Amino acid sequence: MRLIFMGSNALAEGFALLGFETFPNATSDMVENTLSELLKKKTKALIFLEDSLTKQIGPAFLQARSTSAEIIITEIPALNAPNNYRPSVEELVERVLGPSVLK
Repeated sequence: MRLIFMGSNALAEGFALLGFETFPNATSDMVENTLSELLKKKTKALIFLEDSLTKQIGPAFLQARSTSAEIIITEIPALNAPNNYRPSVEELVERVLGPSVLK
């Protein structure tokens, strides 16, 4: 299983200390290329993405999130704005259960 972090250099340093393969200052294209490779090879992976990299998603990201049991993608907030982080699943929870559930 591959342990991967993609995001800012500051966060990458911490994940490298934990033994993760890191992609400091990653771009959306790097995310797509990495996910395409993992999907093609059916590689198991745990991937931490800084939330800014989940805003412009491509086909490999969508496929990995929706159909791949081998790849787990987790979003994490930026170090400089942790209070601004809002996971994408919140929208779904608000639609299904109502906004008061998240307060």
